[in-house]
Amino acid sequence: MRLAVPHPYPVREIAWQAGVSEATVDRVLHARGGVRASTARQVKQAIADLDRQRSQVRLGGRTFLLDVVMQTPSRFSSAVRGALEAELPWLRPAVIRARFHFRETGAPAELVDTLDDIRRRGSQGVVLKAPDVPEVAAAALALTRAGIPVVTLVTDLPTSGRAAYVGIDNRSAGATAAYLIGQWLGDTPGDVLVTLSSGSYRGEEEREMGFRAVLRGARPDRELVEITESDGLDERVGALVRDALRRHPGISAVYSIGGGNVATLEAFAALGRECPVYIAHDLDGDNARLLRAGQLSAVLHHDLGADMRRACQVILQTHRALPGAIHTWPATIQVITPHNVPSSLPPALR
Repeated sequence: MRLAVPHPYPVREIAWQAGVSEATVDRVLHARGGVRASTARQVKQAIADLDRQRSQVRLGGRTFLLDVVMQTPSRFSSAVRGALEAELPWLRPAVIRARFHFRETGAPAELVDTLDDIRRRGSQGVVLKAPDVPEVAAAALALTRAGIPVVTLVTDLPTSGRAAYVGIDNRSAGATAAYLIGQWLGDTPGDVLVTLSSGSYRGEEEREMGFRAVLRGARPDRELVEITESDGLDERVGALVRDALRRHPGISAVYSIGGGNVATLEAFAALGRECPVYIAHDLDGDNARLLRAGQLSAVLHHDLGADMRRACQVILQTHRALPGAIHTWPATIQVITPHNVPSSLPPALR
């Protein structure tokens, strides 16, 4: 019988990667029916993940399967996936494979369902970017109590029992943004637009606090105009920015904490407004293009590859596969301009 989904992998490998039974995988592969569409997509995604992680699949030795769970715009989740998969071949002699659970938006209950499902079917570790709300923290704590270590990424959940946090020091990042904007605006009058994706992300809240403290100390006369609850999605960000610009004609700088920078700049252009100073976070594809075009003043960046390597090391340490005590070490903040784009970035982003 001709396979409906061609692949070179044993059924048990696909089943493990997908987190379903071998019988379910067999039904999907041979198009026998009786499988929910979402489960069939899960199996096909597992095969795609195995294709990208082919070098890990061929290795022998002890294998660790981790789950990456993120609620974030696809531009950032894609960057995280690429960074992790680039690190996997270099983590030998351990063999680490990854499953990905990405969503751009959704209710906390959906994230809880994902975390609970991982706990039921098993995993060697979870890398988590999620809002800091009680139900999500409780689901992460249940994972930890079940022997599945959790590492928070970019934004922390300190009451979740997580093993460690990886990412930048968000409060220092916000303070750095305020310093840069203060230097570039100088004595020029103008207010600052601060854009967040959601107030429930602790990392974004800490960036805003660091930014506000430094800018208020240096120039208490500048008004800070804040927009939030956009999930960092361009359509929502654009509408919120246009409204803010209409209500605040004095805005002359932007600190983008939660993303959506293409939409923000389009909103400025649509209203015939200029943005002399614009600080953003993370060198994803959008920001790299905007930086090269001179539409961003600077991007506050940190090495996602190092973050993912550190997250894997923490998970291995919790399983005693690596020695040493587990620590949270904030990543170094890099101020990136068009003239110092890191050579470690993928060629498409340089």
